[in-house]
Amino acid sequence: MAESKVRKAAAPEPRKPESHLAMVRRARRINRELAELYPYAHPELDFDNPFELLVATVLSAQTTDLRVNQTTPALFAKYPTPEDMAAANPEELEEVIRPTGFFRNKAKSLIGLSVALRDEFGGEVPGRLADLVTLPGVGRKTANVVLGNAFGVPGITVDTHFGRLARRFGWTAEEDPVKVEAAVAEIFPKSEWTMLSHRVVFHGRRICHSRKPACGACPIAPLCPSYGEGETDPEKAAKLLKYEMGGRPGQRLRPPADFPGEAAARADAAAHQGRPADRAVEA
Repeated sequence: MAESKVRKAAAPEPRKPESHLAMVRRARRINRELAELYPYAHPELDFDNPFELLVATVLSAQTTDLRVNQTTPALFAKYPTPEDMAAANPEELEEVIRPTGFFRNKAKSLIGLSVALRDEFGGEVPGRLADLVTLPGVGRKTANVVLGNAFGVPGITVDTHFGRLARRFGWTAEEDPVKVEAAVAEIFPKSEWTMLSHRVVFHGRRICHSRKPACGACPIAPLCPSYGEGETDPEKAAKLLKYEMGGRPGQRLRPPADFPGEAAARADAAAHQGRPADRAVEA
């Protein structure tokens, strides 16, 4: 898989000072290159409706999407609707979501947002950003995930991967997620926002890692002003590739039909007892 998808990186030429227009052109070319590299980019959380995506996204804080995907089948079997979750016993809910970490705070948010959905929105997840961010535990990142993937409303999802790569690519120097979102929104047409988010996050998880980017195996290295922050030797860099790029499973238990890798490992009893599951992977 890695050999067929990842082209050998070519070291970029030393860069001259870049105008804003040149940066925008380079940024859009990066997006086109990422679209070729990840034509199957998608949310890596399993969900069947807006409520499930909302809950899964809240649970995904400070854990892997794989861990969330291993936890939500039992969660939604027990609490399939906002009304069910609003009436949950907090301790019982905490026990179900314990594997995702920070389970007390997350349980409080899930019950709170479910009560709000039941009492203020007729038991339905609203399709407006202004409404979503009023829900307990829901910020702009979570709201944009839900809007873009459950309602088809374009949005830029600035998680840690997106923010890191936006700075490495030279799109912005901002650290604050809201400012990163605003800066990137000015570079790309609105119609690209949701898929851009998926592509950048995919690239951050698979190649452009936080601690040791696989620069020598990165197809967009010639377009990246941060080339050299990571491993530049092609063979060593190839060993850093993750998920399908490294020939291993993705994070979804139920990936889209066109996903090129394997489905993630199924949850077992150990996962629900808070012990590491087999083949658990880093976000």
